[in-house]
Amino acid sequence: MRRGTGWPPLLTAILILPSLTTLAHGQELAPLLDLTRHPVGYFALMIFFVAYGLVAVEKAIHMRKSKPVMLAAGLIWALLGITYAANGQSAALEAAAKHVILDYGELMLFLVVAITYVNTMQERRAFEALRTRLVSLNLSYRQLFWLVGGLAFVFGPIIDNLTTALVMGAVVVAVGVGNYQFIVLGCIIIVVAANAGGVFSPFGDITSLMVWQKGKLQFLEFFNLFLPSLVNFLIPAAFMHFSVPTGAPASDGYIRKMKHGGGVVIALFGATLATAVAFKSLFHLPPALGMMLGLGYLQMYSYLLQRLGTRRNDEELAFDSLRQMRHVEWDTLLFFFGIIFAVGGLGVVGYLEVVSNFLYLDLGPTYANIAIGVLGAAFDNIPLMFAVLTMNPEMSSGQWMLITLSTGVGGSLVSIGSAAGVVLMGLVRNHYTFMNHLRWAWAIGLGYAASVLVHLWVNAAHI
Repeated sequence: MRRGTGWPPLLTAILILPSLTTLAHGQELAPLLDLTRHPVGYFALMIFFVAYGLVAVEKAIHMRKSKPVMLAAGLIWALLGITYAANGQSAALEAAAKHVILDYGELMLFLVVAITYVNTMQERRAFEALRTRLVSLNLSYRQLFWLVGGLAFVFGPIIDNLTTALVMGAVVVAVGVGNYQFIVLGCIIIVVAANAGGVFSPFGDITSLMVWQKGKLQFLEFFNLFLPSLVNFLIPAAFMHFSVPTGAPASDGYIRKMKHGGGVVIALFGATLATAVAFKSLFHLPPALGMMLGLGYLQMYSYLLQRLGTRRNDEELAFDSLRQMRHVEWDTLLFFFGIIFAVGGLGVVGYLEVVSNFLYLDLGPTYANIAIGVLGAAFDNIPLMFAVLTMNPEMSSGQWMLITLSTGVGGSLVSIGSAAGVVLMGLVRNHYTFMNHLRWAWAIGLGYAASVLVHLWVNAAHI
C-alpha cells in the first residue's frame, strides 16, 4: 500500500518544508487507497487537465488563472472524500490533507512577506530610481535584456529563484515601461535564468535542497552543475536576443530618487531573507517563521516613519506597511492553493508514484531523470522529486546531479512550471502570459537538451 504525501509547488530555495523532510526520513502515514484504475482516479485526472487547459487560455477567455485550479482542487478532494468515506478510511485521507494544508500555509506566509517587501520597495520608488540609473547608462534594450538575465542567474542561487523573479520582474517593468515586447522577453529570460541559477546551489531551489538534505549530493558537488546551468540560460537567451527591440528606453529628463527610507527597506529585505535562512540552519525552525519576523522588522520601521512623518507634517515620509499587504497578488496565492491541492490529490490517487515506477524500472535512470524534468513543467517538480527520493533508486552521484538539473530547469518550459513563472504571471499579468511564454518553449527546450548533454559530458566521471 502507498503512503500519503502532500506536495507543494515549486518553492523558494530557502524554504524547507518540515512535512516533506519528515516524510522523507520515513514517517509512516496511514495507508491510502490505490485509485489509479478507479473511475474516481480517471475523473480526477480529467478535471485536472481541463483546469490546466483553462489556465493556458487565460488571456483569451479573460478568466483569472486561480479560478479553474481552485475549482479543480475542490472537486478532486471532494471525490476523494466521498470515496474514502464509503470505504471507512476518512482518517487516512484527513492525514494526507493536513500535510497539504501545512505545506500551503508555509508557502503562503513566505510569499505574503516577500511580495509585501516588493510592494513597499515600489512605494518607496526603489525601482523607479533604479530605472533612472539604468537609463543614464545609455544601455540599449538588448543590453538591458542580457543585464537582467545575468543578474537573475547570479541572484538565483543566492536569494532563491522565486524571490529573484519577484525583484527582477519589478525592475524589468520599471525599465521597459511602454515597451510591451521588451517586458515580455525580459520576464521570460528572468524565469529561465533564475531557475537555471538555482540549480547549482542547494539553496537556490527546493528540489536541490531536498537532494542535499537526503545526503544524495555533498555541498560542493552542486557546483559541478554550474556549466550545464549556464548553458541552459545562454542558449534560449541567444535566440531571444534577436527578437528584443532595438533602441534604448527614452529618458523623460526627470531624475527619480527613492523616498526617504527606501534604502533601509531594501536592507531589511536582505535581513529578512538572512533571518529565514538562520531560522532553519541554526534553530531548525520553519523558514516561514523567519520571514514573519522579517515582516515585524518592516512593521516597526513603518511605525517609526509614521511617527517621524507626523512630527514633520510630511505625508510622503510615512508609509503604512499594512496597506502594502493589501496589494498582495491574491490571484497568484490562490493559484498556488489550487495547484498544491490538485497535484496533492493526484498524488493521493497514486498517479505520480505510478509514473515514477514506470520510468525507473522500465527506462533506466538517465532517460527517467530527463523525462521527469519535462514532466515537472506540467505536474510540478516538487512532488516528482519527492517521489524519486521516496523510491530511493540506486543511482550514482552523477545521476543525482542529473535529476537535480532536470527538475530545476524543466519548470522553465512553461510559465506555470515553476514558482518563478507563476509569481511573474501575477506581477506582470498583461504582458507575461502562458501563451507568450509558450511561444519560446522551443528555444527553452533546446537549452534544456543542451544542458543535459553538457552535464553528461563534463560530469561523465560521476555518471
